[in-house]
Amino acid sequence: MSMTDRIARLRALLSQKIVDAVLITKEENLHYFSGFRGDSTVLIVTHDRLVLVTDSRYTEQAAVQAPDYEIVEQRDGLYRKAAEIAADCGVLALGFEGSALVYDAYEKLKELLGEISFDTSLTLDRLRQVKDADEIALIRRACAIADAAFAHILTYIEPGMTELEVAAEMEHFMQREGSERPAFQTIVASGVRGSLPHGVASEKKIARGELVTMDFGAVCMGYHSDITRTVSVGHADPRQRTLYNAVMTAQQRALAAIRPGVTGIEVDRIARDSLAEEALDQYFGHGLGHSLGLEIHEEPHLSKSGNDILRPNMLITDEPGVYIPGWGGIRIEDTVLVTPGGAEALTRAPKEFIEICI
Repeated sequence: MSMTDRIARLRALLSQKIVDAVLITKEENLHYFSGFRGDSTVLIVTHDRLVLVTDSRYTEQAAVQAPDYEIVEQRDGLYRKAAEIAADCGVLALGFEGSALVYDAYEKLKELLGEISFDTSLTLDRLRQVKDADEIALIRRACAIADAAFAHILTYIEPGMTELEVAAEMEHFMQREGSERPAFQTIVASGVRGSLPHGVASEKKIARGELVTMDFGAVCMGYHSDITRTVSVGHADPRQRTLYNAVMTAQQRALAAIRPGVTGIEVDRIARDSLAEEALDQYFGHGLGHSLGLEIHEEPHLSKSGNDILRPNMLITDEPGVYIPGWGGIRIEDTVLVTPGGAEALTRAPKEFIEICI
């Protein structure tokens, strides 16, 4: 999808919501609708003008990254200049991103805009739900980097290392492979800490015989990947194997159910019902998955409230888990592309139960 197409869809939304223009403040949407990657910037999109307002730090960068836009340098306040441009464009009703604009900023803008109506909140994130070929290619690259990081960490991790050491090694490896930064704060949760779904890496040392859950991702040109693998450092016991197989079965059944036309509720239920067969559904508290792209968490979601219908070229994660306080936990996750005929896991690191025996 070209930038022209993105702007056309945005302008169609303006017509639908009966506003003359929209003020874009969220960084991910600045990127999506202009190509610019920076902060302290706003876009004003009307039916016939495209204006990017920034300061002297970014004017040169913006001219290169957002060639479709008129670049305006502000020197007396970003919102003051935005209000001046809205008035110059003859705007009578200006929409805004209600989920991104903090209240104090809204109040300031409303005052600066004077007689211009500033009462219509627009949800622009929905326009990013279906990815184009270029976006998918970047996410594939980010997934390949994460896969390579997992293969590398299997040769690195050993008993006695701290979770922080493992996380640092994975992040450093991904950056060497081309990742801009970690997709989020890397999770490495070992032993009893595995019961923490968001157990970010700590100073805890990994002991022999413990399960280690690693949830991580790479970023390529702003686009994220997300993967979780759980391994045993040393030989596993029968219960660890049994629970791992139960989570794997739930993950695979959900993956087989992802296709255009189904809702997030339906796919989420398949994973829960699978875990219920082993009386483990009580230990699965979060939703099955979320979309991702310029943000690590986007809509739609696979969850008990996920009413959105999946469409081709949406990205979604498939990540069932079991978290037992005092014992630990297991999660297996892939980044998944919804295809016209079903689904394709873009993260391809091995999912069979792995014992790292040193």
